[in-house]
Amino acid sequence: MPQTFLPYLKRFGVVFLLAVVFVALFNEAMYLLQRDERDRPPTTIELVIPNGTAEQLAQGAEDVSIPEGMTFVVGDVLLVHNEDVVDHQLGPLWIPAGRSASLRFDNPDKLAYQCSFVVGNYFGVDVLKPTTWSSRLLALAMAAPTLAMLLFVYSLVVVPLKVNGSLNSAKPTGKEAV
Repeated sequence: MPQTFLPYLKRFGVVFLLAVVFVALFNEAMYLLQRDERDRPPTTIELVIPNGTAEQLAQGAEDVSIPEGMTFVVGDVLLVHNEDVVDHQLGPLWIPAGRSASLRFDNPDKLAYQCSFVVGNYFGVDVLKPTTWSSRLLALAMAAPTLAMLLFVYSLVVVPLKVNGSLNSAKPTGKEAV
């Protein structure tokens, strides 16, 4: 490798390290500011059907203590406890009175299950991909080289390199070579 490339490689190395540090700090700051319910490991989420729910719905109650939808991450398990005196259904689950049933979410999806214990008879389920370290590192790997190349080119314009005593600039001199 010719010695004339060495200053360029050194500058690119420094610029690349600065870009990695900046992108890592920026990505983590944005992650911390925008964290939401999917930024957690999979867990078991319990839902209790209280006693008297079927009676309230039969009387036309507009507000029961059960949400009409929930958000999960891939790998979550929904454990439904039926404390009512009536059997209930949630999508593929049949939950006898006084018993429990569980449903595992393995794929990201937006679902609407038929449900006997909420107003409107439908229970919305959002299953989201969790934000993992690998997805955060992928963002770093995609952004850092791009920023490094951009900063490298601009650094050559702003602060030209001197190689072998001459100034190598990307700025036009106004003189055209003949």
